Amino acid sequence: MAGYNIDRERIAIGTHVRQWRMVLDLTAQQVADRADITRTTLRKIEAGDPSVSFGNVAQVLRALGLLDAVVTATDPLNTDIGRLRANVLTRKRARRREHWQA
Repeated sequence: MAGYNIDRERIAIGTHVRQWRMVLDLTAQQVADRADITRTTLRKIEAGDPSVSFGNVAQVLRALGLLDAVVTATDPLNTDIGRLRANVLTRKRARRREHWQA
């Protein structure tokens, strides 16, 4: 099965990173320094380049004060379905479910 195409979302995240940098009145060099990455890597993140590591993106989010918000947004216990199915969080692995089509 081929992966989902996330180009649009990746580019949107990059755009949002740049917009946050502008809102915070930070130069690319300041953010790069705070994230301990190069300006070239920051430019790639802002362009939505898929070759950038998750760690580098996380470092930039931390430098912009956004990392905690992203961590919170991905916490399943912050959603109704996550709280409803919280009992499965202690399992070591997910069960495979057979999907059927109507």
